Amino acid sequence: MALKGNLRDFSTTQLLNLINLARKTGTLTIQGPEIAHISFREGKLIYAHVGADAHNLAKVLYSAGKLSSEQARIIETKARGFTDKQLGHLLVQAGYVTQSDIIQSVRQHILDIVYRLFTWADGLFRFDPNKLPPSEQITIPIDLESVIMEGSRRLKEWEILQEEIPDLEASLRFTDRPDARLRNINLTVEEWRVVSFVNPRNSIQQIARANNLSDFEIRRIVYGMLQAGLVEFVQPPKPQPVLEAEPMKGARRDKPKPPTEQSPAEKRSVVTRLIDRIRSL
Repeated sequence: MALKGNLRDFSTTQLLNLINLARKTGTLTIQGPEIAHISFREGKLIYAHVGADAHNLAKVLYSAGKLSSEQARIIETKARGFTDKQLGHLLVQAGYVTQSDIIQSVRQHILDIVYRLFTWADGLFRFDPNKLPPSEQITIPIDLESVIMEGSRRLKEWEILQEEIPDLEASLRFTDRPDARLRNINLTVEEWRVVSFVNPRNSIQQIARANNLSDFEIRRIVYGMLQAGLVEFVQPPKPQPVLEAEPMKGARRDKPKPPTEQSPAEKRSVVTRLIDRIRSL
């Protein structure tokens, strides 16, 4: 009989503790902001998948920095119909990656998904005993004790980030003089993508959606950029009392013009100036 409930009553931490202590085998499905599937064998985490996209080894290896975007694109095109295990074997034989690269990348991919679930406060869950992913999927056994400890730490971090960045509708702009700590800055691919969207016209939420980042991920990146002195919040202008004459009857009021979008050239110019500034420090 499947175990069912809501995360409001039984948290992700409690679910994983139960699965770990009872050495359960099966798949946990959670319907929260997205649909997540997490599989276990005898109390060990072995597989995780979230969202509508099919699990794809080439994308996992690209996200882990083991393949270039061009390599990942070519592999995805030529390897259609191959299972992840078959594709992994071919990539190792061709010298693209090592077996260790695949294990480490898939393991981190699984963990990144599960850690995200700790921040879900609401969502229906269902645990189906003895239900496992297809045999062609790559599974990596991971001890749940360490997952629960790290997930709990990230949950605390999530609470802090919510306090520091409570409003994702806020906007950002670059500081006039980046902090001296930028001398040794080393941005990830995700951080550079966020940097390219920094504009007073773009809310943090819009930047997150454009880069397919969760609320936790975008808050973490923005918080780091704020601490580095790279960006600052755009303060909305304070409303000023204005004495306005009553329009004459029948007079037409001009509608305010919508804000114009920044051109691609302007966006490139901002990022280029930012990069040059960092290099000059």
